[in-house]
Amino acid sequence: MASIEEVRAGIAQANEKANESQGALQSAQSSLEQAQSELQRITEGSSQADVDEANNMLAQAVSGIGDVLQAVQAAIKASEGVASRL
Repeated sequence: MASIEEVRAGIAQANEKANESQGALQSAQSSLEQAQSELQRITEGSSQADVDEANNMLAQAVSGIGDVLQAVQAAIKASEGVASRL
């Protein structure tokens, strides 16, 4: 069985990786927002249903990344709570 210090160190390491992932997720979210903005700009006035579908899918992707970021933040907070109680 791992010692308390080993568990704390493992939690810190996991949180470091989770923090790194947040940066990558935020970058992806920003890129998708830019893609959506550009698609909306370039297809403004189009009556093709595929354009709306593509814009909606990009919006869903942006929203999904936001949900993932919230889950990662909640996981970090929860694991920090565990570490503080050890």
